[in-house]
Amino acid sequence: MELAVRPEMHTYCGGLGLLAGDTARECADLELPVVFVTMVSRLGYLRQEIGPNGEQVERPDRWDPRSWCQPLPTRVVVEIEGSSVKVRPWLTVLTGSTGFRIPVVLLDTDVDGNSAGDRTLTDTLYGGDLTYQLKTEIVLGLGGLRVLRALGFDLHTYHLNEGHAALLTLDLLKDAPRRDGKAAARRPSDPWQEIRRRCVFTTHTPVKAGLHEYGYALFERLLPGEIDLTELKKLAGKARLNMTLLGMNLSGYINGVSRQHADTARRMFPRHRIHAVTNGVHLPTWTHPAFAQLFDRQIPRWREEPEVLLRSLQLPQSQVWDCHQAAKRELLERIRQASKVSLEPDALTLGFTRRIVPYKRPLLLFQDLDRLVGLASGRRLQVVLAGKAHPRDTAGRQDIQRLHELIRELDGRLSCVFLANYDMEWAKAIVAGCDVWLNTPIPPMEASGTSGIKAALNGQLNLSILDGWWAEGCVEDVNGWSIPHTDGADTDRRDAAALYDRLEHVVVPCFYNETERWRSMMKQAIAHAGSYFSTQRMVRQYATEAYAH
Repeated sequence: MELAVRPEMHTYCGGLGLLAGDTARECADLELPVVFVTMVSRLGYLRQEIGPNGEQVERPDRWDPRSWCQPLPTRVVVEIEGSSVKVRPWLTVLTGSTGFRIPVVLLDTDVDGNSAGDRTLTDTLYGGDLTYQLKTEIVLGLGGLRVLRALGFDLHTYHLNEGHAALLTLDLLKDAPRRDGKAAARRPSDPWQEIRRRCVFTTHTPVKAGLHEYGYALFERLLPGEIDLTELKKLAGKARLNMTLLGMNLSGYINGVSRQHADTARRMFPRHRIHAVTNGVHLPTWTHPAFAQLFDRQIPRWREEPEVLLRSLQLPQSQVWDCHQAAKRELLERIRQASKVSLEPDALTLGFTRRIVPYKRPLLLFQDLDRLVGLASGRRLQVVLAGKAHPRDTAGRQDIQRLHELIRELDGRLSCVFLANYDMEWAKAIVAGCDVWLNTPIPPMEASGTSGIKAALNGQLNLSILDGWWAEGCVEDVNGWSIPHTDGADTDRRDAAALYDRLEHVVVPCFYNETERWRSMMKQAIAHAGSYFSTQRMVRQYATEAYAH
């Protein structure tokens, strides 16, 4: 549903889209014959402004496909609620390090002949009500498959990135009696077996809101007669159409996005065999230019062979520190220009930037203001915040407003800035320029998280709850630190106390009093993140384990 091709194309919301974009870039680098399909989302997700009381104000984040994409003459039709909805594709191309080109197809219903309502179905990412959402998933699943066929792609494997595209399996079901382009003599006893051979499904979240469900009455109204409901309920759930369950039941390979998340997914879907393919990041995209130049000089072929970044342990600590300081100066200058807030270049800087949703607990750091201020005495600590909340996420929007109230309350006692309209460009600056990457989710809700990987790649030390990728990436007191977590009714208070203890007794003293140890840990962070948590390892794992199943 979302894919971050480039910052100017507002076809992404957050980590899911950034990961999809990194995957596409890696496929181009590895010369894999893959085509990516997403939505044109010409109004984007949202352009975030902050109102006078700290409230999030949402505006369209418009972009023009003609600036970055080529319109293709192909048209396909999807029947939705009795209307023939035309879908046209746009094409943009990603070129890898060897010159190999990967096509990215963007679906668009703003086509002459469509009704006014149907023309808006590909306008806004994750917009509208349940009816709008299901219509967009019909366009993505059924329309996306039909566009690929019309464009002449010879496809053997379909990788469904979350349940948004699961409806493409309905068209595959119609093809089930066919083998090698010839009609089968009879319908096979298990018409789903061939589909499972061709489909791969990745689930990205244990959060219920991310696992889309729809009433069967709505499905029948939008897609009457598309499939026998009795058969569909066997695949997607008896009570409601669960898109994740549909995708899983018709895929021969299913995976979560970290080892811990795969364990969680197995508990959620105990009848399915769920593998673990831990997420990674595209190293050339997220490595700050100063570090990239250092790696180019000292660790040749790090782009082509991320494993050699283990040699970052041998880098001169002074040079690693100089690269970090260059990235930090750039970030602080950008913050000053954008917000008029001047942060101290020598102060320990925490970064907390991500989607603002309750399970990520953006307010945890501010549970005890007196203790936090005590940690920051003498300008020893400063905080960089950013993130968007979904327009319908009341709790997330309230958290953003509360963060601004806290920033005003702490004025003069703790330097803290919230950066509006967090996007790919801000992300590149922040993951490179802070000193510590803070992450405080409620386990096991953080399926993977990749921002901490990007930060570690640039020498930042993670301070995080052991969830997602960090549960397998953390080497305590070597490449960062964990925050002890306690389950129970009072978990936020106890987790906040554990966070303050880590900051007061470990992180702050190390930063200010153990300079050489801190810089050594920076090299460990780079070595651990870069050598394993890359999209190259991730895509190779998909290619050998999932696509070859």
